Amino acid sequence: MTASHFTENTIQEIRDRADIVDLISSYLPLKRSGVNHLGLCPFHAEKTPSFNVNAARQFFHCFGCGVGGDVFSFLMRMEGLSFPEAVRRLADRVGVDIPDEKATPEEERRREERERLLRITEVACEFYHRMLLEEPEGAAGRRYLRQRGFEGDMVRQFRLGFAPDRWRALAEHLAGKGFDPKWARDVLGLIRSREGREDYDLFRGRLLFPIEDSRGRVVAFGGRVLDDTLPKYINSAESPIYHKGQILYGLYQAREAMRRSGEAIVVEGYFDHLALYRAGFTNVVATCGTALTPDHARLLKRYCQRLLLLFDQDKAGRKAAFRAMDVLLPEAISVSMVDLEEGEDPDSFLARHGAEAMRNRMASARPGLQVFIEACMENYGPSIEGKARAAEEILGKLKLLPGAIERDLYLKELARTTGVDEVLLKSRLGRSSGQIVEPRQPVDRPRAVQAKVPKTVKSAGQKAQEYLLHLMKADEAWCRKAAEVTPDLLFANPDCRAVAESLIACRERGLEFDQGLFSEVLSEPQKCLLSGIIIKDDQILADDPAQIFDDCLKAVGKERLKIRYQQLQDLIRQADAENDAEQLAAWQREAVEVLMKIKRPN
Repeated sequence: MTASHFTENTIQEIRDRADIVDLISSYLPLKRSGVNHLGLCPFHAEKTPSFNVNAARQFFHCFGCGVGGDVFSFLMRMEGLSFPEAVRRLADRVGVDIPDEKATPEEERRREERERLLRITEVACEFYHRMLLEEPEGAAGRRYLRQRGFEGDMVRQFRLGFAPDRWRALAEHLAGKGFDPKWARDVLGLIRSREGREDYDLFRGRLLFPIEDSRGRVVAFGGRVLDDTLPKYINSAESPIYHKGQILYGLYQAREAMRRSGEAIVVEGYFDHLALYRAGFTNVVATCGTALTPDHARLLKRYCQRLLLLFDQDKAGRKAAFRAMDVLLPEAISVSMVDLEEGEDPDSFLARHGAEAMRNRMASARPGLQVFIEACMENYGPSIEGKARAAEEILGKLKLLPGAIERDLYLKELARTTGVDEVLLKSRLGRSSGQIVEPRQPVDRPRAVQAKVPKTVKSAGQKAQEYLLHLMKADEAWCRKAAEVTPDLLFANPDCRAVAESLIACRERGLEFDQGLFSEVLSEPQKCLLSGIIIKDDQILADDPAQIFDDCLKAVGKERLKIRYQQLQDLIRQADAENDAEQLAAWQREAVEVLMKIKRPN
C-alpha cells in the first residue's frame, strides 16, 4: 500500500495528535535545553548529544549524522517501517481511525497472521496463569514459587504460569477455543506432532514465564522444570512474532525506570530478573536464553546510556559478559560489571545479603574494559609472550570503541600495564581495526539503522543555499522573493531546490512551513535537510537579511560555475578520447572562461 491510500486530512490529524517529544522519549532519554530537547542520537554512535527535538515545530534533527524529519520519519528509521506502516502505528498510538485503509493482499495476510498468533499466545498465557493461580494441577508450581519467595503481586504482574503435567492440556484448550492446531504447532511451536499419534504440548510440568514485546504483548514462553531434570529451561520456537535476538525479558515493565535512571541492569535468567525486580531494582531486563545481540544493544540504547552487566559469577558468566561488550561498545553505551562472590548469582546473593548489599555492589561496579584488561593479563600471565598475547586480545576490544579520546586513554593504560610502547600499540590498533567498526545491521528486520557521520565538508555554495532556505523559512517576504527569482535559478542542489519549492507551496497555501512538508512529498534526504534548517536559530539572520540574500546569490552562482567546470572536464576528456579536435577546442575555451569567472572577485 502506498501513502496515497491515506487522505491528507488523516495524515495531518495524526501529525496534530502525535507529540514528537513523547514519541522519541519512549525510545531514548531526552533533556530540555532551551526550546529544544537533547539526547544521544540513536542513529549513530556518539557520546556528546547532538540529537535535537523541537516540540513547537514537531521535528527532530541530528547535527552529528544529519538525519531528521517528523514523527513519521523518526518511526520509519527507528523501527525500519515503510511510510504506510508508520502511519498505521502512529494512528493506533494516538487513537485515529483509518476506516478507508486499503492494504495489499500480502500485507493483509501478514497482519492477520500476526494477530492470530498474538491471540493464541494470549489465550495460552491466560490458560497457564489460571492453572498456576487456581487449579489443583498448579499446586506444585505455587509451592515452588513460595519456596523461592515469589507470591501474589509478582506472580500476577509478570503473569507467571504453570503447564500441567499432561500431554495435551494446552492442545485441547486451544482446540476448545476454535484455533486450528497448525498455528500453535507449525508456527509457534507450543505443541508438537507425533507420527501416527495426536499432537502433544511442548511445555509439561514446567513453571512458565511469558515473554512480552516492548508493547506488553505475549510473544513466547520460557519454561523451567521444578526439579533437577534437564534441560532446566526451554523456550518456545522463534516465529513471525518472536525473534529472541530482538526481545529482552521484562523490558515492558522496566522501560520507565530505565529512562528515569539512565541505566539498565542486564541479567541472564528469569529468576535473577524477578529477584532484582522484587528487591526494588525495577530497571532490570534479562536475555531470553541467548547472548546479547546488536539488536539488543540498539534496543537498550533507546532507554539508557549505561548498562550494568550482572551475570553469573563463574567462568561461563564472565565469558558471556565479555562477549556482550562486542555488541555494546560500538554503540557508545557505557558498560560496567558488577562483582559478586564466586559462584553467586543475583538471586542467591539477594537471598543471602539483601537489597542494600546489592545496591552497594552496583555502586562499586567497574568499567567492563577495565575488568577485561585485568582478566586478560591474569589469564596470559606475566611472561613476555603472555603480555604480548594479552595486548593483542585487548586491542581487539579497544578497536570497538567509537570515541577516540576513550581509546587513547585505554591505550595509555595498556602501555603502562604491559610495558609495550604506546606508539607501537597505536600502530597495531590502526592495522587491526582500519576504520571504527560499525554495528552489524540485521538483514531481515532493520531496527534503528545506524548512519555513518558524513566526513565531507560542505562547500560555500551548499552553505549559501541552506542560508537561502533559512531566510525563506524565517520570513515570508524572502519566500516570495525566492519565488519571483525562481528556485531553478537560486538552487543548484536538487534537494535544496525541492525543499525551496515545498516552502513556497506551503506559503502560497497559507500553511505554516512545518505543516505538510514531511509527508511523502519530500525524500528522506530532503526531510533531513529541511529539519536542520528549521532547528537553527533565526537570530543568525538578524544583522542584514538583504546582504545575506545577495551574498548567497553570488555564492550559488559560483557553485553553478564550479559544477559546470567539472562537467567541462569530463567533456574535454571524452572529446580527447574520441580525437574530436574541434569539440575539444570548444570545451577548452569554455572551461577557461568559466574558470576566470570562478576566480573573479565578487
